Amino acid sequence: MKKELEHSFVELLEKHQNIIHKVCRLYTNNYDAHNDLFQEITIQLWKAYPKFRGDSKFSTWMYRVGLNTAITLYRKSKRSIITQDFEGIAFKIRAEVYDDTEEQQLKTLYKAVHELNDIEKALIFLYLEDKDYREISETMGISEVNARVKMNRIKTKLKTILNP
Repeated sequence: MKKELEHSFVELLEKHQNIIHKVCRLYTNNYDAHNDLFQEITIQLWKAYPKFRGDSKFSTWMYRVGLNTAITLYRKSKRSIITQDFEGIAFKIRAEVYDDTEEQQLKTLYKAVHELNDIEKALIFLYLEDKDYREISETMGISEVNARVKMNRIKTKLKTILNP
């Protein structure tokens, strides 16, 4: 049973690991911090996986855990992210090398997004991932109307940052 759980988790994680990379890109500024946060989110996903009931898509649940982990760690210490020991976990995850060359054209947008607060970052991230307002509201735990209102305010704020 445990091996099946491990196998399904690793399979889903490998399939959707870019979600974690994107969350890490939002909340970190360098390679080491990115890797540390990736590791911490992976550990939190593994710890929470036995409780995943499948009420939502795995990717939606993964966004929620990843964003909550990133926000929690970011708020605890904006200087560095403290991680847990990873050696006690028996499975090996085949990590793809993260290549952000495609995202170079988004550099200006990311810079502007870094000026947003934690919740605004999470909302705009989900929006940029083409999530509809229903899925954004489920992931963030807010109403769909509230998600729309917040998103309009964030768009206005980003326009101001990008075009002072």
